[in-house]
Amino acid sequence: MELKLNEALKKGVEAHKIGQIQKAERLYTAVLKAHPKHPDANHNMGVLSVGAGKTKKALPFFKAALEAKSNVGQFWASYLDALIRLGRLTAAKNILSQAKAKGANGQAFDQLEKRIFRVRADLQAPPVEQLQSIINLYTQGQLPQALFAANQMLKTFPNSVVLYNIAGAANAGLMQFDAAIHSFKKAIKIDPGNAEAYNNIGNAFAAKGDLVAAIANYKQALKIKPDYAEGYYNMGGVLQDSGDVEAAIGSYKEALKIKPDYAKAHNNLGNALNSKNDIEAAIESYKQSVHFNPNSPDALFNIGKALHAKGKRKAAIDYYHQALKIKPDYVEVHVEKLFLHAALCDWEAIEEDKALIPTLGIEGPAASPFSMLSFEDSPERHQIRSKNYVTQKYPSPSLTLTPNPPKKPRPIRVGYFSADFHNHATMYLMIKVFERHNKNGFEIHAYSFGPDSNGEMRQRLVKAIDVFHDVSNMSDEEIALAAQADNIDIAVDLKGFTKDSRFGIFAYRPAPIQISHLGYPGTSGADFIDYIIADNLVIPKQFEHCYSERIIRLPHTYQPNDDSRIISDAPLTRIELGLPEQGFVFCCFNNNYKISAEEFDIWMRILDKVEDSVLWLIKDNTWAAKNLKKEAEKRGVASHRLVFAEKIDLDKHLARHRFADLFIDTFNVNAHTTTSDALWAGLPVVTMLGKGFAARVAGSLLTAIDLPELIVETHEGYEALIITLANNPKRLMAIKEKLVTNRLSKPLFDTELFTKNLEDGYNQAYQVYLDGNRPKNIVVPECP
Repeated sequence: MELKLNEALKKGVEAHKIGQIQKAERLYTAVLKAHPKHPDANHNMGVLSVGAGKTKKALPFFKAALEAKSNVGQFWASYLDALIRLGRLTAAKNILSQAKAKGANGQAFDQLEKRIFRVRADLQAPPVEQLQSIINLYTQGQLPQALFAANQMLKTFPNSVVLYNIAGAANAGLMQFDAAIHSFKKAIKIDPGNAEAYNNIGNAFAAKGDLVAAIANYKQALKIKPDYAEGYYNMGGVLQDSGDVEAAIGSYKEALKIKPDYAKAHNNLGNALNSKNDIEAAIESYKQSVHFNPNSPDALFNIGKALHAKGKRKAAIDYYHQALKIKPDYVEVHVEKLFLHAALCDWEAIEEDKALIPTLGIEGPAASPFSMLSFEDSPERHQIRSKNYVTQKYPSPSLTLTPNPPKKPRPIRVGYFSADFHNHATMYLMIKVFERHNKNGFEIHAYSFGPDSNGEMRQRLVKAIDVFHDVSNMSDEEIALAAQADNIDIAVDLKGFTKDSRFGIFAYRPAPIQISHLGYPGTSGADFIDYIIADNLVIPKQFEHCYSERIIRLPHTYQPNDDSRIISDAPLTRIELGLPEQGFVFCCFNNNYKISAEEFDIWMRILDKVEDSVLWLIKDNTWAAKNLKKEAEKRGVASHRLVFAEKIDLDKHLARHRFADLFIDTFNVNAHTTTSDALWAGLPVVTMLGKGFAARVAGSLLTAIDLPELIVETHEGYEALIITLANNPKRLMAIKEKLVTNRLSKPLFDTELFTKNLEDGYNQAYQVYLDGNRPKNIVVPECP
């Protein structure tokens, strides 16, 4: 019998260690049923009760353990800790005296004694019933009522750690973080050994955006309580938010050593691994999270996003659906699901959720501004989404800046920040600007937090600029501090809200002047971004109020270009490219997510009216190609009239434009780099001018190359112009000849001129700062 009891107890301890609480409780209960005074089983049941937040229930177990075996120091320590937690300080003093009489001593008891005396043992704790009523108010979400009740009770019990912690938690829930920190500090003053209070202060500082103070408090909590899984978890979250991914991974792993079934820690570990592009390991962590908590919408959503990144789009949508079954109002899932359906050109699925679009990111939780761009053309609403996103994701914990210098430095130090300093669209546009920067007037730094690529574009960049910094393993704050140490005068964000952004760097204010350029075609909504590079067309006066930044207006176009890009002269044929030997070729090489039913309806009518014509599209994915062919058939157009181009090297991609007759643009998000590609290759582009930045880019580029006749303002005008050009070869040829003439004579592809204009904008912005003025709109005049 005794052997069986010991075996059950041993299994209970093992289950307890790995977090299988219910199993441990069953085994301990079985032991106590056979042996009610078993000291270890009683003690362990008490520890379980404390861990579950049922401290009062633990007391009889600890008493029974001590009655059976009074010479075990850990039994006394556990009983004392429970009494202190309950505020029964007089009883705790008495028990401490009994423990010492039994020979209990050591560091743990010294710490417990300090806690008792610092809590003023002569004061009674609040009545349990009243305390529970306040806790109930808090757990039910009645935060103002809970805060009021806690503050009222503190008048009678001014040294109650529990009440201060409740008041702090309620203040934090009401976004009153300074008041929360004050309450938690009061708790710590009374009870310096209270790890939970330090953890709570850490959470409040994290919510305020003071990540350094948050980490310091988590470390103090862990110093007091080394097996505090929640402390490691919370510290991991802050480390991850700050960009220190390796440290975050380490912190999550420590939490999981202590609490292997910690579902949230598995999920966040997956996020950290995912940010390092270790997608397989991330998926495994997410699946562990789901294993321990099958009803976690966050982990299911994250599996979906990771699968999307791996190109497993259909599987990703299945996980999004699972997440939404559990949490139907999960905004981020709705947004990513919509964006994925757009990438698949699954317009039927988009139609099902269309009613949600007006509120996503506008009301309640933030939504990715980039993911929502293609669903509506409204600069006012784009700004609201951006502001909400920045407010919720990037609190503004600015570092201390040095005072304004007495005079303009020579040279001005400009830091460009991006994950795309490799073979990427941003670099194809920017590379020659880096090469043409005036080295006498500017010192150029690049801060790279993207992949460590040593390709052609990276090599050109490193050769062109003054200093290249690989900061991929640094936190956001460390990068900002590094830029400050480098005395960067102007920090230029080339990412915005696009993939692999590190927008948090700019929240720390790495430079006195901060500019958004090129990466994200819209407002950041952030008060820490001073300027946006634009032109008169992408941000006209009537929409200026929709941008949080001041505007640096360049004279021709906001978009840089490399006027030395090579177009392959390798022989190609229409047959090789999948095109028919004869007939008019309409072309749109935009990403598939930019194509909506609105454009497609017009395109199909055009194909119907232009005999033997085809539409040439980029093949983003097989599902989009399949869906677009299906949509063509639904509109009475044979699916073989849609031709899909595979992705190939840039020089060959530019060359194949010569086999198209006319590029036709998308609406809410225009062709951006894609317009420049087409025009550089000699292919005219027809665009419709929208309202937002993203919907006006092609118009800006056509204006800069003096082809305004290809810009229209209505759907009817768009359709009519395309059909006219397709059916009037002479008129289209005249436009092509004009494009050939303008290609190297107009400003669009004049990299030297663009760079001078950009530098003029930088100089003017710096002068405004030097004069002690707030940022203001800047107009760069045309060079004489």
